[in-house]
Amino acid sequence: MSPVLIYVLGPSGAGKDSVLEWLKAHLPPNAGVHFARRCITRAAHPGAEQHEPMTRETFAAARDAGSFGLCWSANGLDYGVRHAELRGPPGTGWVFVTGSRAYLPQAIALIPGLVVLHVTASPEVLLKRLVARGRESAADIRARLERAPPLERPAGTTVLEIHNNARLQDAGHQLELALGFLPGWPVRAQKSLR
Repeated sequence: MSPVLIYVLGPSGAGKDSVLEWLKAHLPPNAGVHFARRCITRAAHPGAEQHEPMTRETFAAARDAGSFGLCWSANGLDYGVRHAELRGPPGTGWVFVTGSRAYLPQAIALIPGLVVLHVTASPEVLLKRLVARGRESAADIRARLERAPPLERPAGTTVLEIHNNARLQDAGHQLELALGFLPGWPVRAQKSLR
């Protein structure tokens, strides 16, 4: 039986990686939850997402060979998730993978029963976090936030929404509560993930 895929998306600055790291740290041992590692056409950097770095050429060759179960381009980079990462190790019942909003329709078509986890924050919080990163000018960030469309909820797909506006633990507790309502979530019967 294939594990349930939780497809994580949300705007830059929402703290998707931080919320997933919180969850990972609070899951009990042997929960059967896997966090998929992505292949990305950028170099690895300390403190950033632990991914499999690839050149454009090696990525294209892997894509053409059918190595990826999910594959998309966004923000000038190519992203792929290997089939083995989508299955996880033996005993995996749930797989989390961070994806792209634009690729969501294709992911839904490829993965039956996919669950969407939308991590977001208020425009003010997003602006503050993106400015603090120092990667873009404030004007570029404002323009990006203004043109970002709201998430369109796909019919027939479960969508969980987490608001990460304040303390990380608050968003983490929102997430554990939301996941607890999913049928078969391995830790929903527990009093707390803490």
